[in-house]
Amino acid sequence: MTTDDYPSKPIRYVVPFGSGPTEVQAKWIAERLGAALGQRVVVENHPGEGGAAGTRMVAQAAPDGYTLLAANPGPLTVAPAVRGGTGYDPEKDFSPVALMVTVAGVVAAHPGVAAKSMTELLALARANPGKLRYGSAGAGTVSHLALEWLNHLAGTRMTHVPRGGLEEAVPDLVASRFDLLVIPLSEARPLAGKIRALAVTRRTRSTLWPELPTVEEAGVAGFDSYNWNGVAAPARTPERVIEKINNIVNSLLNSAEARDWFGAKGYEIAGGTPGAFGEFLRAESAKWRQAAKLAGLAPAKRG
Repeated sequence: MTTDDYPSKPIRYVVPFGSGPTEVQAKWIAERLGAALGQRVVVENHPGEGGAAGTRMVAQAAPDGYTLLAANPGPLTVAPAVRGGTGYDPEKDFSPVALMVTVAGVVAAHPGVAAKSMTELLALARANPGKLRYGSAGAGTVSHLALEWLNHLAGTRMTHVPRGGLEEAVPDLVASRFDLLVIPLSEARPLAGKIRALAVTRRTRSTLWPELPTVEEAGVAGFDSYNWNGVAAPARTPERVIEKINNIVNSLLNSAEARDWFGAKGYEIAGGTPGAFGEFLRAESAKWRQAAKLAGLAPAKRG
């Protein structure tokens, strides 16, 4: 394939889920990317296996620039760490294009918990091993592994109470069926008064909620957990194609329209080079492999 006339036909942009936030973001970027490239960028939903089916399909596609992935941490970095058997290696089977946006999580407690700050929560957890209960969207999800990672780094022991998605877990936190939960920032803010937001889960404060301190500010060095979305392609996609798409995506993300549109949905603009996104993916994969091992969820090694 020559890249001089790229693209000469429509591009598939695979969303490995059904309808939802990843699809909405993909449609926003696809419309504008297509206009800049002079070819249609068609969003295709390929749900299944928690996003692994669609992600695997992109890994196996021809590396010609005509198949892109709406990259998401669930199938790309968490699933391989937790259960394996996805049929792809997140570090070897993809060409990173661009990290688009991130969304911080919020450590949220029920107002009845006797802790008004992250520091007080950690002190409470250390004084009462196993008694504080944290909910999650399910075993092996980011909301689960993030709290196991916190247990490891903070020297605490809190008890996991899994649920079948955040749509179940959030009402259970509000109803005090457990004590705390990691909730996306965009969902936590509207719950003011029903929950107590203690800290954001990333290492820097969120520009969308700057008064909320980080977990690291409570003395937990190295704690960093958040959701994100990016663009990836099959491994060995020509570098000129990757660079062309990356330049357009970064230009789109740097616009006032992007800041307003994503900001209204609780996302912060990321952007950056393909190389930086690759380093990011390697660090994320390593973090979740360690967290999965700590949680007793790492896949068995084949020998």
